Amino acid sequence: MPAAGPAAQLAHYRAVAKAIRLRTLDMIGRARSSHVGGAFSMAEILAVLYGGVMRVDPARPDWPARDRFILSKGHATVAVYAALAERGFLDEAAVRSFYQNGTTLAGHITAGVPGVEVSTGSLGHGLSIACGMALASLRDGSPYRVFAVLSDGECDEGSTWEAALFAPGHALDTLTVVVDYNKIQSLGHVKDILPLEPFADKWRAFGWETREVDGHDPAALDAVLRPAPLTPGRPTCVIAHTVKGKGVSFMEDRLIWHYRPPSPEEIAAARAEIEAS
Repeated sequence: MPAAGPAAQLAHYRAVAKAIRLRTLDMIGRARSSHVGGAFSMAEILAVLYGGVMRVDPARPDWPARDRFILSKGHATVAVYAALAERGFLDEAAVRSFYQNGTTLAGHITAGVPGVEVSTGSLGHGLSIACGMALASLRDGSPYRVFAVLSDGECDEGSTWEAALFAPGHALDTLTVVVDYNKIQSLGHVKDILPLEPFADKWRAFGWETREVDGHDPAALDAVLRPAPLTPGRPTCVIAHTVKGKGVSFMEDRLIWHYRPPSPEEIAAARAEIEAS
């Protein structure tokens, strides 16, 4: 993150988010893989975390004092690989191997990749893992923070809410959860499958310091993710209101882009739109 004023910092975040989307598009196009919609919806979240907030060192991916990042919505792994490449954890050869035979960059995020803490993808497990890491941080007196990005769909899972009870009960204030609330899950809109509202009130009732923000506004994200913690003794939940497929007009808020691989023509059109933004 360059040492500069607020305007330069925000410009940096926007540039990183754009680079994440372009890398994601290239990787998905090469692999003929899916989940572009859910990857694009969290581009700004990843840009702020990897572009400024988290303490990580690509030269020392196992640095004991590093902040930990858990992608609970592990199916959207391609965007994290893109962020890791932008941050210097992955070289171009690794990026080009995404979803190919013999690669370490699997379709669900996988441990063993520099910068990746754990394998995830079975939804509803990531928050429990993050709670364990945060508990270890506090008991060891270590300085690191733990960030977990959840999907809205996995907030249908009972294990998510068990962990949501656990974190405040153990005063895990080194833990920050970001819910990528793009309102669409695998088979339909969240409100039609299992409504979550009043969503923020639920987290507050469980004891979390909770904020709702525009998940595509880097300034708003930085304001809630940078403080450590927002309230001493409480974990933080950031409900990031996002748009599935954000950044490409024909993908935005469309269920089809949860699973569908884009065609070469769609890849070209999406790239042109992102580059022009």
